[in-house]
Amino acid sequence: MPKSILPREGLTLEALFAPIRQILLQPLLTGSLLLVRYQYLDYIQRWVSPKAFNNFRSTKALTALSVLFSIGLLRKINNALSRLVLNNFTHDDTWDWSKEVVVVTGGSGGIGALMVQMFADKNITVIALDITPPRKPFSCNLFITAPKVHFYKLDITSTTSIQDVASLIRKSHGDPTVLINNAGIGTSKTIFDETETEIRRTFDVNTISHFLLVKEFVPEMVRENHGHIVTVASMASFLVHAGNVDYTCTKASALAFHEGLGQELKGRYGAGRVRTSIVHPTWIRTPLIERLTSKPEFKDFVLEPETVAEAVVEQVLSGYGGQLILPARLGLMSGVRGFPSWLQESMRNGVNQVLKT
Repeated sequence: MPKSILPREGLTLEALFAPIRQILLQPLLTGSLLLVRYQYLDYIQRWVSPKAFNNFRSTKALTALSVLFSIGLLRKINNALSRLVLNNFTHDDTWDWSKEVVVVTGGSGGIGALMVQMFADKNITVIALDITPPRKPFSCNLFITAPKVHFYKLDITSTTSIQDVASLIRKSHGDPTVLINNAGIGTSKTIFDETETEIRRTFDVNTISHFLLVKEFVPEMVRENHGHIVTVASMASFLVHAGNVDYTCTKASALAFHEGLGQELKGRYGAGRVRTSIVHPTWIRTPLIERLTSKPEFKDFVLEPETVAEAVVEQVLSGYGGQLILPARLGLMSGVRGFPSWLQESMRNGVNQVLKT
């Protein structure tokens, strides 16, 4: 079946403006038109109508091309600088996906299971870690003689269990080279309504487990100066909803964890080729938020889980670290802490009742 030209979510702003990014903000195109405008007007005049020629050589056309070229060039430079700085200006790393081992926590369901399947479909050895078995068996490529996808039952809040399972993984598959900290939980309860056990469980799964898993799997990546750690955070890293405070705290800490891990890898261990990525999706269409999305008054944008899973897999396969904000239009919200206080509080007020039952 041919792939749709539109994303799964339909005609989004990102899809609507894609032609602008891909064509009008392509400096190679606008730069070429500017070159033609300055150097080859006589040649162009032979091939186009007088009206088209006059429009092309007009001051308005020149201004528009110059603005588009400048924006496109700055955008390219900005993206290149981000990639260079986030990856410590290192390019001399090779990823042999026939030998890499990918570990995904929360890999039995939801986005985690989708990522596991996507890696397996690309003949990459992938290991799903979860406290419950997969809801349905992962499929394997018919041309693979040995299965590439494996499941290990694991409570990621238990240090002992992590050490035991990690030992089995290393013995059977070798040292993991990609760790995706995807597992996460939430209660959608207010601070007063939530029990201490629920609060501690949320922090154990969403925050403490990141430390435990990194301590177990990443030292070998450091020794080899090769690897990738992906932290699945949320747009909640930047904006809190009433009734979701504990979850938001863990996602804010996930961002700090990601940033601090990157600093320690390059600043304390000299492992500049160990990549780090963080993902900030907005609402995702999963059973966890079904009660929200079924409300007529719920108007927020909702991502399909496949969209998020694909973005993470593509980031890993690129061989580079980075920050993904999904959808991209919400990138401005990442700077909310620098907004004027009245604007910050207005934004929080605007989502105050979203999770109210």
